Amino acid sequence: MSVLPRLSVVVPERAVPAVVAAFETVCEAVSFLHLDETYGTWSVEGILRDPARRVALDTALVLAASVSGIDAPEVMTGEVEAEGWLARTREAFPPQPIGRRFLIRGTHDATATLPGRIALTIDAGLAFGSGEHATTRGCLIALEELRRCSPVADIGTGSGVLALAAAALWRVRAIGVELDPWAARVAAENARMNRLHRLVALVPGDAWRAPGIRRRAPYALAFANIFARPLCAMAAATARNLRRGGRAVLSGFHPAQARMVEVAHRRTGMVLERRLVVNTWATLVLRRP
Repeated sequence: MSVLPRLSVVVPERAVPAVVAAFETVCEAVSFLHLDETYGTWSVEGILRDPARRVALDTALVLAASVSGIDAPEVMTGEVEAEGWLARTREAFPPQPIGRRFLIRGTHDATATLPGRIALTIDAGLAFGSGEHATTRGCLIALEELRRCSPVADIGTGSGVLALAAAALWRVRAIGVELDPWAARVAAENARMNRLHRLVALVPGDAWRAPGIRRRAPYALAFANIFARPLCAMAAATARNLRRGGRAVLSGFHPAQARMVEVAHRRTGMVLERRLVVNTWATLVLRRP
């Protein structure tokens, strides 16, 4: 019977994006599961066959805890049967109807459909960015309310799901930029898997600093589903890379931080059009006049 070495942590919901990103930097597969609705705790798990990379994971988790405002989580070690891991991944990532237009499904449910919905297949091994987290859901709900526009940028694209959704909904060009080379490769594979690789380009680099993203500016729509402070820091760059009348859909923060993100972008001349809250996470839609 095949077994896999498993590492796991338990963290509050606000820390899930950063902790998942930390696991993804070193693990071969990552999954997360909602443990407790009352306390808002999540389990994040990763498969790590190379023990030498454990130090890198510990370092990444310290940074993730710092930006999330929590203590560094205790890492639990163990083994899991390969079939058991796959079964839990399937359980944690069922086909997910989002908004009125989208169905996000894992590779293990690639034939799942719902009438009237655009089905996107996302590698379930990534977990975060699959549509499970409320920040991704908020961005997709905001997207379906907008009018068709092009081109589209997705800053910190992760699994590529937002760029893929815009391309599939409107049949327009979308460009995703991702700092982590491994995540960028997975996003490119997701584009090919959904037959959207002719519309969606994935470029490496650090947000708006990436030459591949600047070269295609200005954009009619930009997504950025990251954290509040990085969003504030790049507010001027976001406005500068949007065309007049262009919109930014921003998420990755709690409602208490929404005012901070809004103010940073209003200072650049942008105006707030919509504010959504999905499961205690906020999404803002702003427009450059």
